[in-house]
Amino acid sequence: MKNKINLWGTHGTTIIGISLVLFMLGLLLTIEYHSYRLTHDAQERITYKVDLSPDVTDSLALVLKDEIAKMPVVKHVDYISKVKAAEIFTEDLGEDFVGFAGYNPLYPSLMVNFNIALLPDNSSETFDQFCEQMRKHDFVTGVAFQENVVNELREVFFKLSWFLIVFVALLLLITIVLISSLIRIAIYSRRETIATMRLVGAKSSFIARPFILRSIWYGALGGLIACVLTFITLWVFGNEFGINLIGNEHLLWYGGIGMALVLVGILISYLSTSITVHIYISRN
Repeated sequence: MKNKINLWGTHGTTIIGISLVLFMLGLLLTIEYHSYRLTHDAQERITYKVDLSPDVTDSLALVLKDEIAKMPVVKHVDYISKVKAAEIFTEDLGEDFVGFAGYNPLYPSLMVNFNIALLPDNSSETFDQFCEQMRKHDFVTGVAFQENVVNELREVFFKLSWFLIVFVALLLLITIVLISSLIRIAIYSRRETIATMRLVGAKSSFIARPFILRSIWYGALGGLIACVLTFITLWVFGNEFGINLIGNEHLLWYGGIGMALVLVGILISYLSTSITVHIYISRN
């Protein structure tokens, strides 16, 4: 009875250990996904202002707007005429500066937002080419954008991505070591059974098969438990801080992360158990 209790305790510890490690992996993958999405959303909100000459006609400006909108990397283009620019400035200022100054000193412009997902890795070169292409038009006086903000966002995302990748790699290494230790404990608890099977001439593959099948089940079960824990954490965190983390637009990615956790749990458990069992059998 005592051995049975110890055996079940070993199995429970193995499943809990795999679940907790995969749960941490799931949280890191979720953080990586949301950091990627938020960074790209912030980059897409950066507006490039194409300044036009004050005497440009609306029809000519709209032709340029259509030309820019057809570019694959452009997400949205908005034409701001002199009149509309004055209305926006008056609304922000709280005073009719046109009536005070006697004329409208503002220039018409085109506000361009890029689709970051379609930009190549050398996005800075794409922006430079866009600026050069705009300057070829005589009625374009310049292209203005917050270059420092663009570069800082790109640098922050690059550093954050590599930090999370390295952290996930270290976590996977820790997972393999932990699962190997837990499986070794499970094997040690069955050492008498293994010795009996070897005495009757059982092959190493026959002895290892039940441990490997059980570990695959443990890995799949641990992955499912980790998925449930990750979902509960996202739901609690979203409700606590009023953030939409369980929206329909995220379900596909969460499904992919959940499948990845189950597959990683199965793969790591299989490899760790297979190596550990064969090493133990060869040494005893």
